[in-house]
Order: sequence, then structure tokens, then C-alpha cells
Amino acid sequence: MYRVIVADDSAFMRTLIRRTLEPHGFAVVGEAPNGEDCIALYRALRPDLVTLDNTMHGMSGVETLKALMVLDPQARVVMISAMGQEAIVKDAVIAGAKAFIVKPFKEERVIKTLLKLMERG
Repeated sequence: MYRVIVADDSAFMRTLIRRTLEPHGFAVVGEAPNGEDCIALYRALRPDLVTLDNTMHGMSGVETLKALMVLDPQARVVMISAMGQEAIVKDAVIAGAKAFIVKPFKEERVIKTLLKLMERG
């Protein structure tokens, strides 16, 4: 089972992502409504993967991603955000995101992307 932290300011989206992941071998071990909580959870739990929204209160997803990469350069972070503008996607990939999935997402795309990422190690 892959251990995941889901960071999104929307409780509805966190629940939706959890329900998408759990039937496919992912255990959501933490949920964060903002970047600061995500970083604290990452320090405490050291998950296999983080899903991260870009638009959150306080730190943006890209700012959170940069902080996670300083904490652990090997962190596997996938952005799942409605903000799919090319500049944001580019910033996220440059900062270390392994993939960028635009909301609304299809369950099969999320699972396929995350499983492929985990298989690559």
C-alpha cells in the first residue's frame, strides 16, 4: 500500500481524492487544508506521495512544493489543481512536481499517473 498525503483547501476535494485513491492500493495517511499543514504532516509521516492543490490559503501549492523539495529532494509530489495555465504547470514541474493533473479529473487518469510514478521509484 502506498502512503499518501492529500493537500487541498477544499474538504470536498480531499474526500473525493481519498475515495478515488483508496480502492486502488493507496492509503491516505494525512489530509492538509493548507501548505503549512502539508509540510508538517510530511515531516511527521514521510509518505510515499503527496497530492497538492495549487490554490490554497496562505502558501500556494507551488510554494508548498518548493518547501517539500528542500525538506526531501526525493519527494514525489503530484499537483492536482483547477489552475492549469501553462505558466503554473511549468513552475510546478520546474519546482519538482512529478506530474500535473487538471481538475476536474477522471479517476482513471489519476490512478494511472500515480501508479506509473510509484513504479518508477
